[in-house]
Parts: sequence; C-alpha cells; structure tokens
Amino acid sequence: MSHIWFKKEFSLQKLQAMSAGTMGEHIGIEFTEIGNDYLKATMPVDQRTRQPYGLLHGGASVALAETLGSVASSLVLDTNVFICVGLEINANHIRSARQGRVTGIATPIHLGSSTHVWDIKIYDERERLLCISRLTVAILKGKDMPVT
Repeated sequence: MSHIWFKKEFSLQKLQAMSAGTMGEHIGIEFTEIGNDYLKATMPVDQRTRQPYGLLHGGASVALAETLGSVASSLVLDTNVFICVGLEINANHIRSARQGRVTGIATPIHLGSSTHVWDIKIYDERERLLCISRLTVAILKGKDMPVT
C-alpha cells in the first residue's frame, strides 16, 4: 500500500515538536505511530483531561480527535501552498475512562482538493472503543490564511 502523505520526510519527533506551546502539549498528547494511511497518538487520563466526576472529559477526547485529524491533513498537503483548518467535528462518546492513557487513530474517509474528512476512533488501554469522531477539514490556499 502506498503512503497518503505528501511529506515523506517527517518523524514522530518533528510532529511532537510542532505541538510545543499548544493545547495538545498542555493536555499531554503524544504522537506514537505513522502508518501508510493513519496517524496515532495517545493522551493521559489525568487531572488535565478529567471532568469533575473523575471521568475522561468529552472535550478532551474531541481535542485529541481534532489534533489527530488536523495534523494528519497537514501531512497530506504541501504546506508551502496550503493550510488546513477544522470546519466541523462531531463525537459519539461510547464509554469513558478514569485513568491510564487513551489512544486515538485517525484514518481518511475523503481527501479532496477543498476538504478532507477523517474518522478518528479513541480506545482505552484494554482496546475498548471510547469515542468515535468525524472531522471535516477545510483546505485553504496560503493567501486565504486566517489573520492571527
């Protein structure tokens, strides 16, 4: 199977370095695997990612899902010409976790010229499905980049 990635020369270390100073770094997201057509990352279930009942916060799961899908989209693109931004995300929370690490896996559903759609599944350490998310990413030409 061939790679879907535009960027052939990247590493987990480079992906992790891109997260410096972001919410992903703050909540402990770590990229762990790059496959031919998927990207995988983990996140701790700890004081940064739990809600008051001691369960994994649904928003933390969504943050992991959007981080995975957005980074995966950026790896499919020539980022000298294009950028990608989240357009819509949804999530179904199937079960929760109280501790340990969760793992998210992003795989493409659609890789078009103006949008990408990603399927992101999040599992606990026992490989039980916790969350299913779908992220739609808008592909913009560099001149259309949002003002910061």
